[in-house]
Amino acid sequence: MQQDPETKRHISVRTAAAFVVASMIGTGVFTSLGFQLVEIQAVFPLLMLWVIGGVVALLGALTYSELAAALPRSGGEYHLLSRIIHPALGFVAGLVSATVGFSAPAVLAAMALGSYLPAVFPSFEPMWVATLCILFFHGLHGQKLRWGKLFQDWSTVVKVGLILLFIAAGLLTADAQAISLLPQAGDGQLLRSSGFAVSLVWVSYAYTGWNSTVYIAGEMLHPQRDIPRSILVSTIFVMVLYVLLNFVFLYTTPRTAMVEEIEIGYIAGQYIFGAAGAKIFALGISILLLSTVSSYVYIGPRIMQTMGQDYSYISFLSKTNDQGIPVNAFLLQLLICLAFIFSSSFEQVLLYAGIVLIFTTTITAAAVFVLRYKEPDLARPYNTWGYPWTPLIFIIVNLWILYYTFWERTMESIIGIGIIAVSLGLWFLGKQYEQKRQGSIS
Repeated sequence: MQQDPETKRHISVRTAAAFVVASMIGTGVFTSLGFQLVEIQAVFPLLMLWVIGGVVALLGALTYSELAAALPRSGGEYHLLSRIIHPALGFVAGLVSATVGFSAPAVLAAMALGSYLPAVFPSFEPMWVATLCILFFHGLHGQKLRWGKLFQDWSTVVKVGLILLFIAAGLLTADAQAISLLPQAGDGQLLRSSGFAVSLVWVSYAYTGWNSTVYIAGEMLHPQRDIPRSILVSTIFVMVLYVLLNFVFLYTTPRTAMVEEIEIGYIAGQYIFGAAGAKIFALGISILLLSTVSSYVYIGPRIMQTMGQDYSYISFLSKTNDQGIPVNAFLLQLLICLAFIFSSSFEQVLLYAGIVLIFTTTITAAAVFVLRYKEPDLARPYNTWGYPWTPLIFIIVNLWILYYTFWERTMESIIGIGIIAVSLGLWFLGKQYEQKRQGSIS
């Protein structure tokens, strides 16, 4: 497996943290509560979803930080699993990450944007809003580095500011719902239920992005120092925001008004700011979602680029322009995003993405045990705090979620497994092609 060619390192810890925050805060937290309320109505278990989801994300962040600091190359799970376990597993993780892992979340954020903007501009067609958004950011990040980084930094600042404003306004509302933060009778049973486990899929998706800097390690100025720093600080910060934000949703808005609804932020905004104020805040959420789309669009092609450097039959994906931007990978990601927009519903895309991403992050967390066994003397600038319990708990919780999800959402789970199986099949076909090609040359 070849190493990265010399690249320009240009991403600071500030920009890296902005990518993590922007990737995490987006579609999930403003849409998933409506789906969770279908299974769970009690306040304590609903908030515990976000606490547990945040703790699990933090455990994953601690584990990934060791791997990424020891092996700082772009590509995320693709690079780590190829290097530590087997190229076939790495290829599967890379293909899944590049398609479902980044294209799908970018589309989800764009589709959510398409749902929020019509609240302000009724004549806007949601599907075309999503399409134009995807086209814009592929054009922005696929041409120039400077403007893309500037947009990411400042849009993330605006995003956090809007959320803090929303939280403050919600906490100060005069017409609050009568809720209790303390556990009630029956809450313990809900916490152990299959519905709670399936709801954690939505929450896990909302926390997706805590590992964003792992995918762009090859472009970071000081990867061994800044990868753990950007991941850990950003994950803790977002977890606090998520718990506060969902408390505000439940504190200000009747739960019956949010069941099975996507525009949770807009609905809660109506109760906090009134009809006119909610429209203004819906515009704010739309700006917030732009930052999320931007981060996923930027990162996804970097995985394809790294894969193209390692496999001759997809080497066209490693082609870059004079700024080191993988232009062909951007084009392929654009086509995948458009296919998602025009072929799937919001809930379907979210479930596929959530299930498959849980699978790949679980396998990667297990790789920390393999690497410590195979290469005990490898330089590790960062060691996972709480090892071995940190990665072990992360793996067990994710397996619990996947088990219940398979029984509750069997069809979506089978499709997720199918995506993984197809990816593995493509690796074997590619391997055979390379062997035949080398044989014909010799």
